[in-house]
Amino acid sequence: MAEQPWWLDEVVYQVYPRSFQDSNHDGIGDIRGIISRLDYIRDLGVTMIWVSPVYKSPMVDMGYDISDYQDIDPQFGSMADFKELLAEANKRGMKIIMDLVVNHTSDEHEWFQAALADKQSPYRDYYIFKTPADGQVPNNWRSLFGGSTWTEVPGEPGTYYFHSFAPEQPDLNWENPAMRRDIYDMINWWLEMGVAGFRIDAITHLKKDLDWASLPSDGPDGLVSVLKKGQNRPGIDDFLSELKAETFAKYDAVTIGEAYGVPDEDLHKYIGPDGYFSMIFDFSYMNIEVENTDEWYRGRSEWTTTDLRERMFNSQKQVHEIEGYLGNVLENHDQPRVLSKLISNAAYRTETAAKTLATMYYFLPGVPVIYQGQELGMKNFNRESIDDFNDVSSINNYEMALQGGLTEAEALDVINKKSRDNGRVPMQWTPDEFGGFSDQVPWLAMGDDRDGVDVQTELANSDSVLHYYQALGQLRQNPLWRDLIVSGEFYPLSGMPADVITYQRRLGGRLLTVVINLSEKPNRVSLTQPGEVLCKAGTVTQRGHRFQLPPYTAIVLGVK
Repeated sequence: MAEQPWWLDEVVYQVYPRSFQDSNHDGIGDIRGIISRLDYIRDLGVTMIWVSPVYKSPMVDMGYDISDYQDIDPQFGSMADFKELLAEANKRGMKIIMDLVVNHTSDEHEWFQAALADKQSPYRDYYIFKTPADGQVPNNWRSLFGGSTWTEVPGEPGTYYFHSFAPEQPDLNWENPAMRRDIYDMINWWLEMGVAGFRIDAITHLKKDLDWASLPSDGPDGLVSVLKKGQNRPGIDDFLSELKAETFAKYDAVTIGEAYGVPDEDLHKYIGPDGYFSMIFDFSYMNIEVENTDEWYRGRSEWTTTDLRERMFNSQKQVHEIEGYLGNVLENHDQPRVLSKLISNAAYRTETAAKTLATMYYFLPGVPVIYQGQELGMKNFNRESIDDFNDVSSINNYEMALQGGLTEAEALDVINKKSRDNGRVPMQWTPDEFGGFSDQVPWLAMGDDRDGVDVQTELANSDSVLHYYQALGQLRQNPLWRDLIVSGEFYPLSGMPADVITYQRRLGGRLLTVVINLSEKPNRVSLTQPGEVLCKAGTVTQRGHRFQLPPYTAIVLGVK
């Protein structure tokens, strides 16, 4: 096995700045708000904070449309504020990683504005423009946010620019070496400042099929998903190898790739001793509840705990074989709340169930990533009108659902369950009207299922989800168990009930056993080497080697 990398011992906390803490009374979270909560984050056992985009942006896609890579959006504060965040985190033994969005920019970026202003500008080749002889749209590719991937250039009839996402997010032309050089210089500028690395957005989209050919339609709109021609395409290896060599490798930076759709046979190129990235997120089960991850209005899947277990264990097996690592996640800014997603019966969305889900993923090999509010057991909202949503993807999926034949009520139900806004509601610090997030009306309405689910209330309750996450962090840092949790080999246990997920971590003769009952029914398991109880969610009972687990409960056992 290769020498253990420095970042394998980290615990990551993702901050969605807009919704974390408002410090200047405008209803929008900001960098100074993050600074004010650093002690809270540290007390979760966190060593690294992933800050979602705070770059200058018109916020069409909430910061993932960047108009200036080297400036902070005034809504979030100033560059001085960001440098203070770096310094204050460092004082507490925490590092900062940023979101890196280099598949596309905002249409307000100066490069794109220069490209629009002058056909002869060198910046026109920083993006993808086409002028077909017939003046028609170049092909029938559908963007990931719905509609064509092509938008006509204002004032230039018959000329179009390309965007995998929203029209306001034109794709960069990675075929252009000059563009790539500017991107690398920007990345190194941040690394020189002291950023420890990046979470890298939409990275598998950089390469497009240069034939730009139409394909048979896969939907009622006559279009075909851009994923067929613009994700994980041949030639992307050259871009990613160069990106690593010119930036991350020079600084021993940590990188977590948002690498959707990587074929199993290519996984070793992305992670492992010579991979493009330190790790990628394990998305194997992130969208298990929907049939189609890109057009999720089409319906929900009938998944089982066995499906979830197999996906989770298979991904661990695959990365182990290539000596790679995963960023282990339950939630992020693109996902609904896991308590609502994985537990269909609302009666079981309890504190115990939230702890059980935490236990399920926290001890897997790799780096655990906690998304803000996950540690409280936050749940999905229920909005009564599409006008109550902000997320561009949700609004577009709503429109596609109506076009696909759903009623308004049916479409709204789907959007409520899957909307990215579920994870973007303001952080719940107190039981107050605006949750202690702000003293003004927040930019996005609060969640509506938050009774008892806030930091103030949970700190006062020693049996809360928050205290459980803090205990998980303390356990990971405990010298008796730390190396076993960080470096132990992964062994799934077979012969368990269908609704039970059980695995072990082994290091020498030492053993960590994780048992999860992800079911509305009680389950019983027998273990040959149970050991001592390190933590448990719910009233799991033990009689010798046999354990009785009520619905949605978990236990972790250790043998020294």
